[in-house]
Parts: sequence; C-alpha cells; structure tokens
Amino acid sequence: MRAATRAATATLLAVLVLAGCGRKPETQQAGEAPAATEDKVLNVYNWSDYIDPAVIEDFQKETGIAVSYDVFDSNEVLETKLLTGKSGYDVVVPSAYFLERQIQAGVFRKLDKSKLPNLGHLDQGLQMSIASHDPRNEHGVIYMWGTTGIGFDADKVRAIMPDAPTDSWSLVLDPAIVSRFKDCGVSFLDDPTDMVGTVLLWLGKQPNSESEEDLKLAEEALLRIRPYIRTIHSSQYIEDLANGEVCIAVGYSGDVLQARDRAAEAGKEIDIRYVIPREGALMWFDTLAIPADAEHPGNAHAFIDYLLRPEVAAANSNYVYYATANTAALDLLDPELRDDAGIFPPPEVKERLQPNLAKSAEFTRSLNRSWTRFVTGR
Repeated sequence: MRAATRAATATLLAVLVLAGCGRKPETQQAGEAPAATEDKVLNVYNWSDYIDPAVIEDFQKETGIAVSYDVFDSNEVLETKLLTGKSGYDVVVPSAYFLERQIQAGVFRKLDKSKLPNLGHLDQGLQMSIASHDPRNEHGVIYMWGTTGIGFDADKVRAIMPDAPTDSWSLVLDPAIVSRFKDCGVSFLDDPTDMVGTVLLWLGKQPNSESEEDLKLAEEALLRIRPYIRTIHSSQYIEDLANGEVCIAVGYSGDVLQARDRAAEAGKEIDIRYVIPREGALMWFDTLAIPADAEHPGNAHAFIDYLLRPEVAAANSNYVYYATANTAALDLLDPELRDDAGIFPPPEVKERLQPNLAKSAEFTRSLNRSWTRFVTGR
C-alpha cells in the first residue's frame, strides 16, 4: 500500500478537506483542545511525498479539524514564503539548519510544550543534536531524520563500469568516472548547502566551512562535472530512478528507497540501492514548527502532538521510508525499514556523519551565487 498510493499523495492531500466524525482516540489525546476562537481549520506546508495520507484523514475524523495541505520541494521555497510574512500556514517543516536561521529572523513562535505531551517519546540524543540549531528545543519538533547519499541502479552501473566505486563520492564527483554515466543519467539535488557540503567532504574539507577559498574549490569541482549532470532537482529523481530515466542520483535516504519500492510495485526489475559513501555524508533533520503569524496555533499544536503518537509516527515512517526519532515507535516499524542500515545507520557509519549547520547571511549569498553558476554551467 505504501508506495502504491504514494504517487498520488501530493494531489490527494492538496484537496483533502474532510469533515470530522468525532472518533475517539485509541491512545493519548493530542494535547489541549484548540481555543474556542479558532476555526476548525489547519494549513500545513510540507515536503512532497512526506506523509501517509491516511494520517491526515484520521486526524480530521478524530478532531473535526479540516486540513489544507500544500507541498514544496526545497527549503529555499519555504524560507521565501516565511520571510515574506503572512504565509497563511500553521505548521511548516523546515530542515533544522534552516530552522536555525529562521529562528534568528523571528519567523517562529515558541512551542507550548504543555500542549505536546507526546514529546516524551522523542530520542533524547537526537533532541540534543537538534538543540544545536534550536536551543532548548523551543521552536521545533523532530519529524524525520536521514542522510544525503547516493542512489543508483546497480545493474546499469555495473554494466557500464564493473569496478565503479559505488561506495565513494568519486562515483559522482570525479569527472573521469561520472562522465561514463552521462548517457544513463545522473541527477543532483537542487540544494546548494547539501551539495557544496558534500563536495567539501569529498575534498577532505569541513563540510560546514564558510571559507571563500573552500567555496571556490567546491565550485570548481562542481563545474568540472556539470556537463555530465542531467537533472538538478530535489524530488524529480524519485520517479526518474524508479522509471529508469536516471541511473545515479545524489539524494536523500528515504527518497531513494521510495524509488526502489515504486519500481518494484510497478513490476520493474530495477535493483535500486542507497549508500552512505566511505568519505562520510551529511546528516539532516526535518522539523515541525509553527510560524509566528499562524492563525490556528491551537490546531497546530494538536496536529504536531498527533504526529508524535508512536503508532502515527510509525505509520508515517513506514510510508515515507525515513527514520523516525520516536523511540516508542521503533517496535511498530516494518522490520525491513527498522533493519535497513541506510535508514538507521549502525554506530560505525554514524561516526562518519556530519551535521548540516546554518550558514551566515553573508556566506549564504556567496553560496547561492556559486550554486547559480553551477546550475547554469557558467
């Protein structure tokens, strides 16, 4: 069911506004009831393909709150809406390093933790990691976490290059190697922070460096391989991998495994794999947050707490194939998911993971200019 219905998720959720039927919850209540002055409405802005549609339906039936659900595919798109003001959204899902700098801009309201009793289910170690972006965890709640690595069609890659270094970033960053896969298709994320940080890892530099010299080295490395990159997009590669349109993609852990499942359920014999390269990879967190000007903050708290219920967190993780930070949900996960080292890396792999930290405004301007030169190829 997970992958079979996921292809229609964005369309379904964009128009999903169901009347509540007052069904009583089977587990802990979703916090305090919304304030009487709030309409029974909730406006959510999330990444595409990033929730089980049944979760939205069940929340609406239980609470009577009608959910309007929109999707985005880059942090930059979300940030533009938030910084412009009056976005109209009550719950948004920024990555932690974007959350960090948006907090500094006063974009989010502080959470009322008395309305989030299910916060206690979150992994305390991961909470401490998030606190480096959001001191005292005052503004954001971990939704999912994962890594940025390489997805690839094992059969096509082996056919083209039997000794391809599939456990190394050299597969996509060494011109002599990636050029061999130009015809079968290579995709990169449209994310300057992730991609430049990844290149710096490969170059043996600090991935969060704000050195202009390091940025120049990364840009030069990216420009050398630009002729061999077919697409630069942060969600299209899921379908492209599943359909055989590309054979290699730099992407997010769960997205690549979604592509694997879509291919399998479509009856396509494509051996899609995900690896965290030996040089290391960036580790990221996506968070649930409430904009400062949200019109329905009570409903927002109720929704966030609902997502923190162990059975709901497990349902979402099983659907999107990303790691949950909800320790009480782990026993409820599909064994295939829980035991997948690409989703829940073992300790020796975790040691190679690096956080993706917020960058200064000045460096971000330089980073974006550099990325534009890469995307345009000049």
